Amino acid sequence: MKIGILGSGDVAKKLGKGFLETGHAVMLGSREASKVAGWSDHAEAKAGTFAETAAFGQIVVLAVKGTVAVDAVKLAGLEALAGKTVIDATNPIADAPPVDGVLQFFTGPNDSLMERLQATAPDAHFVKAFSSVGSGLMFRPNFPGGRPTMFIAGNSEEAKAEVRRILDTFGWDSEDIGKAAGARAIEPLCQLWCAPGFQRNQWTHAFKLLKL
Repeated sequence: MKIGILGSGDVAKKLGKGFLETGHAVMLGSREASKVAGWSDHAEAKAGTFAETAAFGQIVVLAVKGTVAVDAVKLAGLEALAGKTVIDATNPIADAPPVDGVLQFFTGPNDSLMERLQATAPDAHFVKAFSSVGSGLMFRPNFPGGRPTMFIAGNSEEAKAEVRRILDTFGWDSEDIGKAAGARAIEPLCQLWCAPGFQRNQWTHAFKLLKL
């Protein structure tokens, strides 16, 4: 498939390389295409603007700073995103330092960034994923205890099934937390994941859900 990734940072590039390795064509997009030019020398790697990337992707990944996520969706074009699965890897991290190692969010407990994004582009099928682990572990992490768990949420069952298949090829189990409001429970996992890193420089961990 054609995968359009909105973003130019570590998360965008790591996911882009994962999609390339699993046989997809990938375009990375930024406000200016020159910012992502040459991000990979793979034959199926491309670079473009946000709008070009959204139009290119059969599936779109949003991997920008949370503070600019709504603007990125608007620049990508609501019509270009309509009807498509949009994997939302963003988190609502405020432009403020952590407090005792805990990131500050600009959303509250009864709100989520993904719900704001879904309201901005109501015809897109947002699925929260890849938001609760660092970029270095997003593609085929190798833990002695087995595959970790990625928590997902979104309103479209079809889009979530598509994301679960991607997660499986990326080396993850998945757990569905329901509709878009489920992102209210998933996004704070970013705070929990980062806290050991800020407090003890511990960054090589992931979450795993255990069931009886």
